[in-house]
Amino acid sequence: MAELELKKISDYVWELPKQGEMRVPGRIYGDQRIIDHLLKESGAAKEWNALLQVHNVACLPGIVKASLAMPDIHPGYGFPIGGVGAFDPKEGGVIAMGGIGFDINCGVRTLRTPLKRHDIEARKEQLADRLFREIPAGLGSTGELKLSMKEIDQVLMQGAEFALARGYGFPEDLEYTEERGRIAGCDPGTVSDQAKERQFKQVGTLGSGNHYLEVQYVEEIYDEVAARAYGLEKDQVLVAIHCGSRALGHQIGQDYLQELERASKKYGIPIRERELVCAPIESPEGERYISAVNCGINCAFANRQTLAHLVRKTFAAVFGLKLEEIKLLYDVGHNTAKFEVHEVDGSRKRLLVHRKGSTRAFGPGREENPPKYRDVGHPIFIGGTMGTSSYIMRGTEKGLRETFGSGIHGAGREMSREKAKKQFRGEQLREELKRQGIIVRGHSLAGLAEEAPGAYKDIEVVAAAAHNSGINQKVARLRPMAVVKG
Repeated sequence: MAELELKKISDYVWELPKQGEMRVPGRIYGDQRIIDHLLKESGAAKEWNALLQVHNVACLPGIVKASLAMPDIHPGYGFPIGGVGAFDPKEGGVIAMGGIGFDINCGVRTLRTPLKRHDIEARKEQLADRLFREIPAGLGSTGELKLSMKEIDQVLMQGAEFALARGYGFPEDLEYTEERGRIAGCDPGTVSDQAKERQFKQVGTLGSGNHYLEVQYVEEIYDEVAARAYGLEKDQVLVAIHCGSRALGHQIGQDYLQELERASKKYGIPIRERELVCAPIESPEGERYISAVNCGINCAFANRQTLAHLVRKTFAAVFGLKLEEIKLLYDVGHNTAKFEVHEVDGSRKRLLVHRKGSTRAFGPGREENPPKYRDVGHPIFIGGTMGTSSYIMRGTEKGLRETFGSGIHGAGREMSREKAKKQFRGEQLREELKRQGIIVRGHSLAGLAEEAPGAYKDIEVVAAAAHNSGINQKVARLRPMAVVKG
């Protein structure tokens, strides 16, 4: 393979020129620091690196415009984390397992409360302890919804509507959830019994790894117009819930790795990395996988809908609020493949847009946005770490033109989980964060070490790169007060 060299287009846009079997160029958003780190970790001796993955995605059939990477780019399975690829079904476009991953529709649901920072400062520990008790979290955790096989099928078809019908949340929640909490095109028969069995007791659970629940306050507002549309004020308390489809999504990934490997060989598509196995969108195998992914998307929506209700109940118990006083700001995913209409070379096309560790970030005017957000674009949530800022940003018109309406989803890992566990100690980290005024409750000290702030890139650099490139716009910066980790 030819040497992978980046060409600087602007201070925040870099191109991997089309060469060899690449069907489109690669395009990476980031400043010089981000690119320097990318090149360092993508050294010639490293077979598993994000720059090579950008190249490999650019070789897939039916990809349009470019193989894209957001400023939080780092190596993933198949696609880089922060990778975006849009595929045209009419041009032989494919659906690739690595463009979605194992945690289907992992995403963030953010709630806004009527409380201000000073209202909870003295009761942070009480709140953290109560959330830790009430929110099922950790590896193998079980929720209060115990479902039959028939009910699991209903979850996969109905998404957040299923949880709502069980009394979890309010009808207006659907308006502020991507796809209104339910995506069509789901046949539960495309999901294995093993995947369903793993999900019986996991609806309404936070999980482990990088999943978290974080109580935050608005430290600074950058975009007053968007903040007003979103109902945000300085010092307001928010709650972010970051999780996905749990064991069901992971099993779907495992199941379809094998099926898509057979499909790749059947249709003569080179397998450049195990998780880049794929099938033509309009093939029987592709249609089955799309259906299974949609089932996983709906499962995650139901999961976050249920968790939000448990958070509301906890805040109501601790602060005497009414459940309906805690509003859903927005819920949006970042491990998905979805059909969307975008303009390509002057023509509107229906594309299958893969976002792997990248958030949908639709700018102003898109009809998919809730009416109250239509003039500014919907919010996206950029998670920092337990000890650093997070951001609320929004989609832009430039982002729609250049990235199919995509954005960053977090700081992005700088250190592997294994390396982080060797370098950091969970108990020491918890005590250090407490000295900073951040209360952390975790189900695993090793898990806390894996998610140490030092294991991640600088969120300020990543957010600034997305903002300065113009693909996303800063709305508000948030600071953590209390965190629950799986």
